[in-house]
Amino acid sequence: MAKIIRDEDVSLEPLMGKRIAVIGYGSQGRAQALNLRDSGLDVVVGVRRGGPSWGRAREDGMEVYEIPEAVRQADVVMMLLPDMVQPRVWEEQVRPNLRPGTVLDFAHGFTVHYGLIRPPVDVDVVMVAPKGPGRLVREEFLRGRGVPALVAVWQDATGRAWDTVLALAKGIGATRAGVIRTTFREETETDLIGEQTVLVGGLMELITKGFEVLVELGYQPEVAYFEVLNEAKLIMDLIWRYGIVGMLERVSVTARYGGLTVGPRVINEDVKKRMFEAAERVRSGEFAEELLEEYKRGMLTLEKLMNSRRSHMIEKVGSEIRRMVFGEGGE
Repeated sequence: MAKIIRDEDVSLEPLMGKRIAVIGYGSQGRAQALNLRDSGLDVVVGVRRGGPSWGRAREDGMEVYEIPEAVRQADVVMMLLPDMVQPRVWEEQVRPNLRPGTVLDFAHGFTVHYGLIRPPVDVDVVMVAPKGPGRLVREEFLRGRGVPALVAVWQDATGRAWDTVLALAKGIGATRAGVIRTTFREETETDLIGEQTVLVGGLMELITKGFEVLVELGYQPEVAYFEVLNEAKLIMDLIWRYGIVGMLERVSVTARYGGLTVGPRVINEDVKKRMFEAAERVRSGEFAEELLEEYKRGMLTLEKLMNSRRSHMIEKVGSEIRRMVFGEGGE
């Protein structure tokens, strides 16, 4: 079992007197920059001059520079740009301005694990991967809590990389909830496999196919939507709070018996086999290569798939249901 590292086990001292440059000011960039600043650390932001992130960071009271200048000033550089954007920014603006002994931090291991970014041998390469979106990282910090995170060291050039990465985790509030040591490979591969087979791909397809079955059997689409999508959140909330057995103990006997006897017939060993096949594509690097080619082609396949989803009956019905539940706008 993994050891949970908590707030009292970690010090901010390795970051004292150091300048941290947060590259990118999107969801994670903004949250982590603000949390680190509020933890009493010296933080600057590196973004494109004149872009929306430049203005937003300045409105937040951050010290803002163009990326090359932010990197030149920094003892710690946090690469918090989208995965597909990172390699170009790395080659053109970050790597030429990186000093020996700098700490290079990532929130996801994708670009390093798959070799899209190849750091020089004289810098520390670490990762703090919050297990939640940036909005939640910030909100939990402001509540005096934190979002758990995974931490890893890919390269320890200075001999102090572990102390630094744990200090970064403390600075963003992650150690308040607890952090777990991992590797760049484990974080990257489990993240992609989980997204594809369960969190995004699996859940999306399960809900959609369930909706289609009910509608094709002649039930009203609105009733089908409530049953397979709306109530899915209620069940997931129970699982999140109490675990799978805790959820089963809190639903009706009918739901409990039906779920335990029918669920394994639907999500069966054939599904598990296909999950293994999807996982192997991640582990071999095949998925990463496919994604990079898609990005180079302008993400045309992705847009086609998104348009198909937008036109599905579940989205049209869902828009009306959400308007009914949440009011005007429905979002």
